[in-house]
Amino acid sequence: MNLVSVRLITDDVKRLVAFYERALRTPASWSTDIFAEIRTPTGTLAIGSTRTVGLFGPGAARPADNHTAIIEFLVADVDAEYARLSPWLTDVVTVPTTMPWGNRSLLVRDPDGTLLNFFTPVTADAVARFAGHDR
Repeated sequence: MNLVSVRLITDDVKRLVAFYERALRTPASWSTDIFAEIRTPTGTLAIGSTRTVGLFGPGAARPADNHTAIIEFLVADVDAEYARLSPWLTDVVTVPTTMPWGNRSLLVRDPDGTLLNFFTPVTADAVARFAGHDR
């Protein structure tokens, strides 16, 4: 079994897609005006409109209501990413900080409030854990 994507549900697909295209420096592939995907080498971030929720069952997902998940992006240099992103980010939760498990992390919120962690392994153990992953 493979985890292939994470899907975010939003009331404003264009706004959220624009945020992630800018943050990830990757263009989205649009299937329709209510669904887009941003593909990375290891997985896909799908963004769907609240209008798609009824296909799964009424109330199956609610936009801008995440309080448990953090979407994480491995980057080559989190401090450089912070410098690049900071002029237009509106909600920085934690500036780049080295965590006890060996990653240097930048925690921000997307326009719908979803937590994002941009991180770079910095200790020998953390670097070894992520060996072979693209940055």
